[in-house]
Amino acid sequence: MTATAGGPGSWSENILEYFLRNNHITTEDGAEIIWYHAANHKAQVNEALKSPAHMIEADVLLPSDGSEYSQPIMAHPPETNSDNTLQEWLTEVIKSNKGIKLDFKSLAAVEPSMMLLENVKRHLQRPVWINADILPGPNGNSRVVDAKPFIDTVTSFFPDVTFSLGWTTGWHPEKVNEGYSWTMVKEMEYICKDLNLPVTFPVRAALVRQSCSQLLWLLKKSNRYSLTIWTGKNDNYSIEDLLCIRDHFDKKQVFYDILEPQNHEFKQAIGVKVNL
Repeated sequence: MTATAGGPGSWSENILEYFLRNNHITTEDGAEIIWYHAANHKAQVNEALKSPAHMIEADVLLPSDGSEYSQPIMAHPPETNSDNTLQEWLTEVIKSNKGIKLDFKSLAAVEPSMMLLENVKRHLQRPVWINADILPGPNGNSRVVDAKPFIDTVTSFFPDVTFSLGWTTGWHPEKVNEGYSWTMVKEMEYICKDLNLPVTFPVRAALVRQSCSQLLWLLKKSNRYSLTIWTGKNDNYSIEDLLCIRDHFDKKQVFYDILEPQNHEFKQAIGVKVNL
């Protein structure tokens, strides 16, 4: 039985509603969602499935050797090979009830991946997020995934999914880092305004405080929109930056996929229980 769009068990079901319904969180607060980031290799998937994480994030690309073309693998650039294929990854993950987020670094990997997802769709009655960086952002490069063919390919297979659409970004410790500009958020809204699907915008924690006005404007454009705060491994940002976001945005519209130790410190500061 196919779940109705946005309804219980559908890929576009709001993750807060899904995990509340399954008694995995206690309130509609995006900070309660626990993430496992880059669950690509088999050992990481195993760890992620045993962990308290609600959402498992992983990266999909086509292998560099070309021998298994059309067989997507789980790896994050600069890696181009893996001990795990998307098919093997899905076989393990569908045994759990965790939500999934698949991050695509190239358009070429999307269609073969959608075909594999289609094969397991009936076993995936939970939120599924499909992610790509589709626009250049602050200090970002122009190596983006072309938005229209990406969105069209995904929706041709799955008209009911949650999109995660971001900007390429960079962060430099030696200089003042500009945030997300008005042009950047307006361009994103132009792409997303006619998508009748939930969209979350992954934004870099170190760049958000200087972009509050722009991101607030973007979220006010639709109740389908949310933010997912993420962090680069060497980014320099403070808990105060995260608390600033917390103070200015609706708790139901912001998720935090951030690294330790800031994740623990942030959750302690806002009184959200930390599962270790």
